[in-house]
Amino acid sequence: MPTWTALTTLPQKPPAEALGEALEQLDPAPTGVGVFELEDGSGLYEVGAYFVEAPDEIGLAVLAAAHGAKDFAVSEIPETDWVAHVRRELHPVEAGRFFLYGSHDADKVPEGCVPLLIEAAMAFGTGHHGTTKGCLEAVDKLFTDGFSPQSVADIGCGTAVLAIAAAKVLDLPVMASDIDPQAVDVALVNANANGVGGLVSCVEAPGFDHEALVENGPYDLVFANILKGPLIELAPDIAAQTNAQGFVILSGLLTAQAEDVIAAYEAQNLSVHARSEIGEWSTLTLRKGA
Repeated sequence: MPTWTALTTLPQKPPAEALGEALEQLDPAPTGVGVFELEDGSGLYEVGAYFVEAPDEIGLAVLAAAHGAKDFAVSEIPETDWVAHVRRELHPVEAGRFFLYGSHDADKVPEGCVPLLIEAAMAFGTGHHGTTKGCLEAVDKLFTDGFSPQSVADIGCGTAVLAIAAAKVLDLPVMASDIDPQAVDVALVNANANGVGGLVSCVEAPGFDHEALVENGPYDLVFANILKGPLIELAPDIAAQTNAQGFVILSGLLTAQAEDVIAAYEAQNLSVHARSEIGEWSTLTLRKGA
């Protein structure tokens, strides 16, 4: 069954959210509406709606004009088996010692690697994104250089690729959190599929706002692969939950955003140990001073 999307942009969050609410009153009604800040440094917000019936393009034009938005770009999306499509398009990823793959590529796992099984059907990222690859390469470098943390946290874990990677190498308990309850379920399924279900604990929480995360902290190693805004907002909490001389690996930020994030963490006594770029994305490895 085909679906339709309608997308536009606005320069500020309040009018974008107002337009999003107004979209829900259209007939036919959209099956979903989203308002997201574009991560390109433009300050624009994208307003999108998804329909299972052809949308009222006149109604969309009226709403766009009334809210000061650009005209909606309406597209019809043909019916697609997205899981099959993703499996065809996504190939295994090698990041240092780690080999990230789906079950359809199980025959390609090389000897001597640390295999990370993440199915294409799982939401919240398969790990093929440059940010996840950057984090895996960064932690692999730390491990190769002799860093052996005794406590690890993965904040905003998604599929828990990073938590699983740490648990497999270190063979010790790893704490993880995500703000989305479905992501927590996915993380636990993935941990079990990778044989570390008894080591990875995942809780629903924004940042460190959960008693289990606080009770098990502070940590020698903290991952946070999210977005620029939350990374900056979490800087004081991440610093407080990182042991002296501990490491923090951050990603989810565009290269153009890296300096703002670095400044926020330097203000919390965390300095740049290493940084890398994959495409337009940056990964930062920071170390906390004494």
